[in-house]
Amino acid sequence: MKKPDLRTLDLNLLKALAALLDERNVTRAAARLGVSQPAMSGILTRLRESFDDPLFARSQRGIVPTPRALELAQPVQRVLRDIDGLLHPPVFDPATAHLDFTIAATDYALRAVALPFLTALKQHAPFIRVALASMEDAPLQERLERGEIDLALTTPQDTPPGLHARRLFDEHYVCAMREDHPVVRGRRLSLKQFCALDHALVSYAGDPFHGVTDEALAQRGLQRRVSLSVKRFLVLPEILRSTDLVAVVPSRLVAGVEGLKLLPPPLEITGFTKTAAWHERTHRDPAQRWLRQLLFATAGLVPLR
Repeated sequence: MKKPDLRTLDLNLLKALAALLDERNVTRAAARLGVSQPAMSGILTRLRESFDDPLFARSQRGIVPTPRALELAQPVQRVLRDIDGLLHPPVFDPATAHLDFTIAATDYALRAVALPFLTALKQHAPFIRVALASMEDAPLQERLERGEIDLALTTPQDTPPGLHARRLFDEHYVCAMREDHPVVRGRRLSLKQFCALDHALVSYAGDPFHGVTDEALAQRGLQRRVSLSVKRFLVLPEILRSTDLVAVVPSRLVAGVEGLKLLPPPLEITGFTKTAAWHERTHRDPAQRWLRQLLFATAGLVPLR
């Protein structure tokens, strides 16, 4: 007799063996599997060859399992349950789920996107842990491919091709200063006032004293005086509250911040789009899909279901 080999074992035979063990009748087992009785007899022959044992003997009421068949009963059921679990993963329940979720974001995106998301997450999924990672490490696509991060809050220009992405919102700029600023007293700034003020600028890279506002001014043959450059958005509100500096900043960064006055800039400054990006490897995962849905809901794109 040829030695049994897993490489040649048809897993459908295990389903048939489970049916025969349950039904103890070839005809009923055939009906359960949707095959003819002759086909079921052929399957039983293959089972006997695979396990080198008769497995079942005829009786007045059908068939009875051999000791070897009884030994196989629980392991076969366990294997079939495991395979079914692979094909049909358990339903994701956010209220009871325990998992970790890593988001890469700039500090602006943390303030504008991640903080509302985290507040909602705590309400709906109290056992999910979130790690907030920097955007300044290895290339984004590599980090997503390796599973170092699950989601990135980025822009369309910085999203590598081949990733899944969705627009979260379009951002515009406002001019922010302390409420009792001695120079800015009205509800609007003239272009002349704007250029005469001392400015603070957030600059991640490149020229620390030149940004999109300076590009817009240069198109008009104008320039401003940038007295302070910082690399983090989150430190800026405190600086503005305690000095006479003004800053052109994304509106969501300073929305609702106490002690600041927000005015429209006296010239058009091109805004930007914030995007969520993720890899194909997590695209269909139920937990990841639910987390992205929650993120979209907190960004105002969709209702949470």
